[in-house]
Amino acid sequence: MTTIAQISLGVTDDARAGEFWRQALGYVRRPPRFEGDEWIVLEPPPGTAGAAIAMDVSESPAEEFPRIHLDLSAGERDLDEEVDRLVALGARRVDWPYYPENPRPEEPEYVVLADPEGNRFCVEGRRAAPDQAPG
Repeated sequence: MTTIAQISLGVTDDARAGEFWRQALGYVRRPPRFEGDEWIVLEPPPGTAGAAIAMDVSESPAEEFPRIHLDLSAGERDLDEEVDRLVALGARRVDWPYYPENPRPEEPEYVVLADPEGNRFCVEGRRAAPDQAPG
């Protein structure tokens, strides 16, 4: 069966994008595969599941409504706390016109962000109950 070996993101500044995604995901940089290999490829730490992400230098602009994007999970962290963390790392909020008007309570909420290169991605998770809100 075929599996995803890595996901390649088109970026204009691979060092900036690599550092953002390294910090965002807690990934580590894969050593170059051969002399002169300049690709920045990030992968989960040893023993952790997940697909690698490669930074592919591209001159094409990021798409406003991309056909493919990453969906991240906030895990056990409050959704708003995780979004704030990612924004502090360099992501920005996106004015997304397709948020559901009447979300189903059993479905996690999500927020659309853009990485420092403009690539859109979603973060899904749960918000703390108002009486349990951090702070």
